[in-house]
Amino acid sequence: MRSRAGLTYLYAAVALVIAPLPSGSAGEPSPSPSAPGGAALRDPPQLVSHDGLLRVKIVVERRRVDVGGRKLWALTYNGRYMPATLRIRPGDRLDLAMENRLTSPTNLHVHGMHVSPSGHSDNIFVRIEPGRTFHYSYRFPRDLAPGTYWYHSHADPISAPQVAGGMSGIIIVDGLKEHLPRSLRGITDHVIALKDFQVQGDTVKTQNLKISAPTTRTVNGQLDPTIKIRPGEVQLWRLANVSANVYYYVHLRGQRFHVIAHDANPVDRIWTADSLLLAAGTRFDVLVQGGPPGTTRLETLPYSTGPGGNKFPQATLATVVSAGTPVHPVTLPTAFAPVEDLSHAPIAARHTLVFSENAAGTKYYINGKQFDMNRVDVRSKLGTVEEWVVRNDSNEEHSFHVHVDDFQLMSINGRPHHGHGLQDTASVPPKGRIVVRIHFTDFTGRTVLHCHILNHEDAGMMAVLEIVK
Repeated sequence: MRSRAGLTYLYAAVALVIAPLPSGSAGEPSPSPSAPGGAALRDPPQLVSHDGLLRVKIVVERRRVDVGGRKLWALTYNGRYMPATLRIRPGDRLDLAMENRLTSPTNLHVHGMHVSPSGHSDNIFVRIEPGRTFHYSYRFPRDLAPGTYWYHSHADPISAPQVAGGMSGIIIVDGLKEHLPRSLRGITDHVIALKDFQVQGDTVKTQNLKISAPTTRTVNGQLDPTIKIRPGEVQLWRLANVSANVYYYVHLRGQRFHVIAHDANPVDRIWTADSLLLAAGTRFDVLVQGGPPGTTRLETLPYSTGPGGNKFPQATLATVVSAGTPVHPVTLPTAFAPVEDLSHAPIAARHTLVFSENAAGTKYYINGKQFDMNRVDVRSKLGTVEEWVVRNDSNEEHSFHVHVDDFQLMSINGRPHHGHGLQDTASVPPKGRIVVRIHFTDFTGRTVLHCHILNHEDAGMMAVLEIVK
């Protein structure tokens, strides 16, 4: 849907989402059909570009809002805990004015976007002081990868409390469906933003955050919403972990997720999984096909980040209902989109990045150093491909993330990895290592790489990357 008279048009997206499971399939018992869910899932409203431009104002303020069915004080974008989705196309411009009504500084990061890190673009070194407005101006390349991105605070060293307080939302770059067969290009498209909160009194907690503390998991800010799909129907779900620290191990009993994009990078071949690990910052665009009439649960399974990390328990995310007039099942495609393969690229430079932490878990390091915005830690040359070894010397998993240019994950603990495309976030196992290759294209400037568990980032696990000509 596009705007009239050149103005951005805000509209509420349709509600129904996620696909249900065929009763008793895959050898697993179905939950009781009478199991109640919450209200119908509400997609976030959308702000959509028109004629190549999206002009937006975001007001950042603390407000009392509905969060998971409760009235709580939260940190909001335009008065919403689950703010509007920004929807653009490759080659568009985004002009965004951010007004800070908090009592602390803030800024904005467009996570995963291939865009300049300098000036008024995706510059995470900007500080918007209380009472001030900053005007961001983004110019996206025409070959910007379609898929699901997100936006959030990157204000060091308070990114974790701000994101945990509510400051995160979704960005969609259109064009993903153009790689599907024509018969599937009109399918229903839903945002599934995974966002958690902890409570202190009548407030979403932002101070002294403990990753392992009990937390409430929501989908689009709702607690256990009801999601509907027709039997046989194919839908596109945009699964996105937009939380500050927690992991989601997403599972839909008896169903398989058909992955068409990882971190907003279309895959060369659609691959399937019955569960997907969404480490902090991760997104998957997936196709799901509705099963026979029935009810099941979308859930996050128990997951441990290692002996020195955190244990995340099982939790129900949504109640999924397959009902209505069946749709004739279609065969899902296997081949999808062309991708850049760096397997045989000449390597211009190699770097080793060592993630570590102190025994108390209060300080985090990259190559033995804590973050210093005035120090360049890695310098890379535009137009070249580099190979990085990311080594984890700690006893807990870390979520490795790089700004501006995405990478190809080559191996995990020495075993070759075939991810069918690029990504911007990858989990590094405890006492393990990953190898990635990065092609630096289009943009120069200073940016960062870091652990996307934001408590760790704020406590020092971030380094400055400078891309030079």
